[in-house]
Amino acid sequence: MGKKVLVTGADGFIGSHLTDLLLSKGYQVRALCQYNSFNYWGWLDNRRDDGLEIISGDVRDASFCRQAAQGVDTIYHLAALIAIPYSYIAPDSYIDTNIKGTLNICQAARDNGVERLIVTSTSEVYGTAMYVPIDEKHPRQPQSPYSATKIGADAVAQSFYNAFDLPVVIARPFNTYGPRQSARAIIPTIISQIAAGERVIKVGDLTPTRDFNFVADTAAAFLALASAEAGKVVGRDINIATGTEVSMAQTLQTIARLMGANVEWVTDPQRIRPGKSEVFRLCGDNSLITTLTDWRPQYTLEQGLAKTIEWFIDPANSSKYKHDIYNR
Repeated sequence: MGKKVLVTGADGFIGSHLTDLLLSKGYQVRALCQYNSFNYWGWLDNRRDDGLEIISGDVRDASFCRQAAQGVDTIYHLAALIAIPYSYIAPDSYIDTNIKGTLNICQAARDNGVERLIVTSTSEVYGTAMYVPIDEKHPRQPQSPYSATKIGADAVAQSFYNAFDLPVVIARPFNTYGPRQSARAIIPTIISQIAAGERVIKVGDLTPTRDFNFVADTAAAFLALASAEAGKVVGRDINIATGTEVSMAQTLQTIARLMGANVEWVTDPQRIRPGKSEVFRLCGDNSLITTLTDWRPQYTLEQGLAKTIEWFIDPANSSKYKHDIYNR
């Protein structure tokens, strides 16, 4: 309570929800939004809270990161390029942002004596499950340029712990969904199409399975890892997962039922990943985080989907999405 924290990527999906949670708990939040000439702060654009300091910049700039980290106790590093399809098109930009950006934040945390650094990983680093549930010892498989850069970023963070005793925790969320998520992701793209009145829904491959985390649970897990006793979590990579898996087809059927929609699905070729790049099965082992912290998932998939649908069908929110355009 009262501590000052830095959240990189605070203007994004998970980052904005984490910022909301931290402010509600009484933290002083310095929120880093990516610089743009429109002075646009993403999902924080209308926030004017006491305790919220919004700064604009870029994690690719080492000098800026060093300044941003001054005077903070904890850094939550979420800034990244995350769209897998776009990583096929512009992999160089993913290396710059995800690997070099993480290096800059690690160095800034070290230079400023930050008490804890939470680095955001992804379940995509595991690739298609060799066994389930996937624990933290599962081999890494770079099946996309995006996942390769996140594996690299994790390695950079771990090296700073090993070489410099940087108090870093690698938080590894499985598939997070909820209000504010990009319509590029499977759950929002289905909801937004149905909400717009479409009855023929464009989708990709519906056979893969995912372990879905509602965004409020993911944000709570970040806070739990930052608050846990250092000796338990520092220097470790830790899954954030529910321990359950559901296919894309089952998920979409649930969404249609909750929205009372009679729809049919068609495969959109541009939404299909290259064969060796598709991750066909993800189901996470959450025993480590539930042993080391008091975190437990609070939302079932159906409860989380209901809240997500409620948010997306609000015209004030749906107007921000172009449901008929696939955003890589």
